Amino acid sequence: MPTEVKGRMPSKGASNGWAPDSWRAMPIRQVPTYPDTARLNSVEAQLAKHPPLVFAGEAQRLKAHLAKVAAGKAFLLQGGDCAESFAEFHPNNIRDTFRVLLQMAVVLTFGGATPVVKIGRMAGQFAKPRSADTEVIDGQELPSYRGDIINGFDFTSEARIPDPERMLHAYNQATATLNLLRAFAQGGYADLHKVHQWNLGFVENSPQGNRYSDLAGRLDEALEFMAACGITGNTTPQLRETEFFTSHEALLLPYEEALTRFDETTGQWYDGSAHMLWIGDRTRQLDGAHVEFMRGIANPIGLKCGPTTDPDELIRLIDILNPEDEPGRLTLIVRMGHDKAEDKLPPILRRVLKEGRKVVWSCDPMHGNTIKSSTGYKTRPFDRILAEVSSFMQVCREEGAYPGGVHFEMTGQDVTECTGGAQAITDHALALRYHTACDPRLNASQALELAFQLAAQVKRERNGQPALEQAAE
Repeated sequence: MPTEVKGRMPSKGASNGWAPDSWRAMPIRQVPTYPDTARLNSVEAQLAKHPPLVFAGEAQRLKAHLAKVAAGKAFLLQGGDCAESFAEFHPNNIRDTFRVLLQMAVVLTFGGATPVVKIGRMAGQFAKPRSADTEVIDGQELPSYRGDIINGFDFTSEARIPDPERMLHAYNQATATLNLLRAFAQGGYADLHKVHQWNLGFVENSPQGNRYSDLAGRLDEALEFMAACGITGNTTPQLRETEFFTSHEALLLPYEEALTRFDETTGQWYDGSAHMLWIGDRTRQLDGAHVEFMRGIANPIGLKCGPTTDPDELIRLIDILNPEDEPGRLTLIVRMGHDKAEDKLPPILRRVLKEGRKVVWSCDPMHGNTIKSSTGYKTRPFDRILAEVSSFMQVCREEGAYPGGVHFEMTGQDVTECTGGAQAITDHALALRYHTACDPRLNASQALELAFQLAAQVKRERNGQPALEQAAE
């Protein structure tokens, strides 16, 4: 499985040098080599006839919300699975992750006194970049697992062969997931009068569950006061429903191209696989296929910025991806690591601010803080995750940028994958419920704990106080 390959030549007649398939003429990384090209072409043709999962108007609404984040008038909460799984697909898992994101949003809105834009890493987050093309277990070397949309997790030669039919399976699962998310968001489940019902069983009796119950009680009092003033769910739909958007890394470009559609109303191309797509830290080459594809779609997009990000190169990427400097179009997702943020982030902030670019600054405190535990499990210490968020907010404040959001890998399941937090998960406790097929995720209790910490920091930031002070509550 080569690290970098050349694709097919693009179709003719592309405007401004771009077409949905123009990426095929560019060098590409982090994609599989399918052994049966004819079968791959057949699957792509089938997907191209399927309805898009999302629509242009929805993506435009998200872009408008993100423009408010870029202006410092809202906060971005983006979270969900590291990689969605075919085996773990179940409506209860979707519900529980959605529920935790709702809880986090309520904590941030109520505690941080700011509107929250909610985006899930859901209904499409099936592909994962890998640091090596192969892995070795007990002396046997096989291709790396790259997510269920590409190959299987089982460590067998047959499972690890890239299978294009998996794209159809991923599309069908994403369709069902998105249908359920829309029902939850618009069908009454997100009603603020039901905040007490959102507490998961295993969280309910924890310190974070108790803290959330106290907040829910205060929110109930506020809603009762508003109702007495004539403001109810019948008069104000925002009290009984919410807007929830989907996102994933646009890694497997054959899948993304197949779901890209031309919107006649706006005269623009939209990737119908999700409301927001992002480019990973490993695929942001200026002349690469992923940058080429993303520059032509009109969706809001993200760009991961790791410790190797060069400020000058970042400006060139911004010029390519957002040449009109459109607010809400581009989110820079910073993932430095807890021990590198204070050193690596300031030069990037200064360069972008000097150029006056309108971007959303978001923090991914997960990917730079992955370590191997003493028991051999890949994990992420909770204190390092919190430390990077705190450093991000402090550095943004010092440099005059608005720390506009966070990007977490989390789940509503009662997993033991990240150490620490109020649950005090130890290295030896990781084996109890270590379910991820790829990277470790925060469980619901840890995610909620982080939301409370974050809400206090957001509130202090709005009041001009240092971000590193610990929450008094």
